[in-house]
Amino acid sequence: MDIDVLQERVNKELSSIKTIDDVRKVRISLLGRKGVFSEYIDNIKLLDKGKRREAGQEINTLKLRTENRLQELEDSYAAEEKKKKDAASWIDITMPGKAPLVGKKHPITQTLDEMVRIFTSLGFSVAEGPDIELDYYNFEALNIPADHPARDMQDTFYIQDGVVLRTHTSPVQIRVMESQLPPLRIIAPGTVYRCDNDISHTPMFHQVEGLMVDKNVRFSDLKGILSMFVQDMFGKDTPLRFRPSYFPFTEPSAEVDIGCVICGGTGCRVCKDTGWIEIVGSGMVHPQVFRNVGYDQEEVTGFAFGMGVERIAMIRYGIDDIRQFYYNDIRFLSQF
Repeated sequence: MDIDVLQERVNKELSSIKTIDDVRKVRISLLGRKGVFSEYIDNIKLLDKGKRREAGQEINTLKLRTENRLQELEDSYAAEEKKKKDAASWIDITMPGKAPLVGKKHPITQTLDEMVRIFTSLGFSVAEGPDIELDYYNFEALNIPADHPARDMQDTFYIQDGVVLRTHTSPVQIRVMESQLPPLRIIAPGTVYRCDNDISHTPMFHQVEGLMVDKNVRFSDLKGILSMFVQDMFGKDTPLRFRPSYFPFTEPSAEVDIGCVICGGTGCRVCKDTGWIEIVGSGMVHPQVFRNVGYDQEEVTGFAFGMGVERIAMIRYGIDDIRQFYYNDIRFLSQF
C-alpha cells in the first residue's frame, strides 16, 4: 500500500476545487462511504500484521488533514458567496424611494359621473334597480311580448324561466312609474348584460337611460335635452343629427349620432366608415307602456332615451377598442 499515491490523489482532487459545489463533490470522492480513504482503510487488512498499525496511522493522519482542508475551502467559498449576495442586496437608504402608484377613478366611472352630473343639472334624479330582473319588467312591460322579434335583438342571458340578466336599464323606468305618479324626470344608470363581444361591445357594459313624463311633453323637449347633453359632454361644436328609428317601447323613435371623433368624420372601423357614431336611442314613450303602468296616455306624454357609457367614454377619450377598459393595464388606466 503506497501512501504517497494516496497523497498525490488527494492533492490532485484538492487542486481541482473552484467552487463550493466542487468542495462537496471532492468530499464525497475522498471521504465518502465508497471514497478513496474507505478503499485504503479496507485494504489495510491485506498487509502484514506488523505494518497494519503504521499504515493505519498514516492514513488517518492524511484523512484528518484532508477533512480540515476541505472544511477551510468550504468556509472560504461560503463566505465569498455571502459577500456577493450581501453586495447584490445592499440598499442605499439615502437614495429616494420609488413613488407608489396613485389610484385613479376608472375612465368608465369618470364618464358615468360626468353624465350623471349633466343630467342632474338639468333636473333629473337618479333611480336604480336590480341587475337580475324579471322577464316582465325587462320585456313585457316595455311592449316586447314573448313572440316579439325585438327579443332577438337583445341577445339575452337567461337565468331561468322568467328571470334574466337585464339587457338595459329600462326596467327601472317601469318600476318607478309603477310606484310614482307624474311628473317624473329620472335617469337610470347601471350595469347591463348581453351576449356580445367585439371591439365595440362587451358582454357586460353600462347604460344611462332617461325618462321624462308630464303633461305636454313633446319631441322637441327630447331634442333639446339631448342636444344640451351632447354639447356639454363633447363640446358646443360637436356635429349632431337625429335619425328615424324603431324601438318597441317608443313611438316615434329616433337615434342620435354625433360626428366621429376618432377619425374626424373621414371614416374608420369604429364609425364603420360612415363618419358618424350612434350614441343614443330615444323616442316618445309608447302608449302601451303607459297602459302597462296604469298611466292615462290621454293625460300625460313623455320621452325616454338610453345610451352606453362605454361608447361615450370611447368617443370622449378617443379610444378605438372597448376591450381596453377591461384589460386593467396600468399604463392605459393611468392616462385618465
